[in-house]
Amino acid sequence: MIPEPTQQPAIVRTERGLTITGTRISLYDIFDLLKAQYPPKLIRDKFNLTDEQIQVALSYIQANKTQVEAEYQEVLQTRKEIRQYWEDRNRQRFYQIAAMPHKQEDSALWAKLEKQKARRSAEK
Repeated sequence: MIPEPTQQPAIVRTERGLTITGTRISLYDIFDLLKAQYPPKLIRDKFNLTDEQIQVALSYIQANKTQVEAEYQEVLQTRKEIRQYWEDRNRQRFYQIAAMPHKQEDSALWAKLEKQKARRSAEK
């Protein structure tokens, strides 16, 4: 069931970027799917939008294609930087966790795990 919008669909700038009014859906989310050649009806259904909302979004993208494309590239770069930050941070944390000594009560489980690892390595 699609909720009835309480306001006229439009595109507004929020802290998240260009967004469809009454939603948390950015034009960059829609642009991702347009780049992947999704049809408008599938995009509408994926984000649970009304016909008017998807039409406003597509019209805005078409009318401001250069601006939206430039901002979309910035969003992609920011996403890449954030992903890289967390991958690096998690990698460091995983090394820290791996270096921690095992609890005495878990030693039997670790021995079993090491045996399984050795067996799998030998099978390769």
